[in-house]
Amino acid sequence: MTFMEENLDYYAQSNALRDVNCYLKLALGMGAIFICVASPAPLAPLFILITLSAITLVFAKIPVRVYLELLHIPVIFAFSSVIVILFLSGSGDTLLTFTFANVPLTITTGSANLASLVLVRTFGGMCGLFFIALTTPMIEIFSVMHKLRFPPVIIDLSMLIYHFIFVFIAQTIAIHNAQTIRHGYTSFKRSLNSMAMLGAMLFIRGWKEAEDLIIAMDSRCYDGKLELPSQQNPPKPAAIISTVAYLGLCITVAIITSTIVPFR
Repeated sequence: MTFMEENLDYYAQSNALRDVNCYLKLALGMGAIFICVASPAPLAPLFILITLSAITLVFAKIPVRVYLELLHIPVIFAFSSVIVILFLSGSGDTLLTFTFANVPLTITTGSANLASLVLVRTFGGMCGLFFIALTTPMIEIFSVMHKLRFPPVIIDLSMLIYHFIFVFIAQTIAIHNAQTIRHGYTSFKRSLNSMAMLGAMLFIRGWKEAEDLIIAMDSRCYDGKLELPSQQNPPKPAAIISTVAYLGLCITVAIITSTIVPFR
């Protein structure tokens, strides 16, 4: 079973923090993201990266393999951005100078500090996002959006889009496996043909799934409004104290380390 088949919703429904109040988990994850973005130095985002990863792995009991596969997602974006920042921005003392393809490149203390800050901010923020995604079912997040008075049309569209993400994933896996068995990707030309056929079949099957969904909703007396569960487990005092204490600790670390930079 691949990670795409073991989708995020599976872990959101089965993790060890499943019954913790949704508002607390959202406050913890969103608070960590905000602190990462607002921190002027890299130590606070690094602290959040390490501690929030430990919370997700130890307390939520998310498999390490799954978590590492998720962290692969921002790697290309983060490191490509860091490389650009490292060589094309910043000021200060020169740390390294060399020539590549007759182009002089220089790394300064300013660019190194900015690059390290962007890198840990990215991964720290993603850890906050993954904590929410892996511990909180989307239906509960939609319920929170409803209670916060989001426009119903936005909530309904979000629910339908979320549903069809997994429809497309399942269809893509099935079609790709069938094409692979029939040697559809043994050469570049066959790969192009197979990808074109895959895209066309996804469009057709997606349209068919949408029509089936409309029929199913109409048969259940759909009146233009999707119902959402409103019941939430009440927050436990220990969970509230732990959430506030963790966010308070992160803010304290951000304030204390605000003037500390790796390179001077």
